[in-house]
Amino acid sequence: MRSATDAAIARVLGAECDARLSVEQAGQRVAQIAESARTAARRLAERNEQRIRAVTAAFERDLAARVAEIDAEAATLVALTPPGAAELQQLTEQVQALAREWVGAPK
Repeated sequence: MRSATDAAIARVLGAECDARLSVEQAGQRVAQIAESARTAARRLAERNEQRIRAVTAAFERDLAARVAEIDAEAATLVALTPPGAAELQQLTEQVQALAREWVGAPK
């Protein structure tokens, strides 16, 4: 009987040893998976940061180009001389003629 008991105890101890080894291996695998996940997350964050920088740079370039266009147009408008009295008189007459035409009044 003693040998059967010793054999059973040996099996239990062997199973316990195997279980501890399995738990240790599982813990190591979990650590590997966690490190892989952290690495993947860092790579994703880096790619997102690069994309954000690229979009921001493109937006800033586009904005700078548009502002330059507006500034150029503003400079052109500032450079224009205001209409003189004769031009204002002619414009007034043309507007009045157009208004009469629209309402059907005689010229």
